[in-house]
Amino acid sequence: MIHTPEALADYGADAACSDAGDAQAPTDLASRGEVRLERFLDVATELFCEKGYQHTRLSEIVARAGGSLATLYRAFGDKEGLVRAIIQRRKDRMRSSIQALILDDMEPEHALRAVAEEIAEQISTREAQVVYRIALGEGSSFPDLRDWFFEHAVASVRSTLSRYFELQIAAGRMKMTCPAAASNQFFMMLSGDVILGISSGHVREPDPVQLREHALGAVDTFLYGTLPR
Repeated sequence: MIHTPEALADYGADAACSDAGDAQAPTDLASRGEVRLERFLDVATELFCEKGYQHTRLSEIVARAGGSLATLYRAFGDKEGLVRAIIQRRKDRMRSSIQALILDDMEPEHALRAVAEEIAEQISTREAQVVYRIALGEGSSFPDLRDWFFEHAVASVRSTLSRYFELQIAAGRMKMTCPAAASNQFFMMLSGDVILGISSGHVREPDPVQLREHALGAVDTFLYGTLPR
């Protein structure tokens, strides 16, 4: 997360002043500052979803979130830095949720179904929708941000899948010539058309139930193909 020590200290000092009369007030100022900076990210996500990136002003984010514009600048640099922090948080949440599945010891059908359901759930969040619309839908206007998204957020999920495929090949449970290519193909089968619809604005509010059904169908096609057996 792009939270600077100076910004945390600034927010912590604000919190300490507001609680000066409370003898039981928490003393972990850095932790309190972190919570308040998370509020910036939450509100920015809300406003980007409501108004779009281009039409949202930093002053509006501060007005809804509280705090000061100076603290926001110290923490994130500018509006693009704020979006980068939102993408970083989305990446961390996605990676943590998939790692929590503990895929290594699971049979391929169960593992890939679990991943499919998790990715479908993650895609349905407003935060994910904002990330796709800015990093992909407006990527030509922000090439550095777009490239950072692919190099970090997308690559993180694909590398986890690739590692799992390598383990399954070694155990004799799967057969493929290139785990890295297979991870790309599987990820796109799960979410490619949905992400395209969201990033282009064609899909405004994805249906979580339909996302799950689509993702599980992609697992069956990936594992068993379409030709009669």
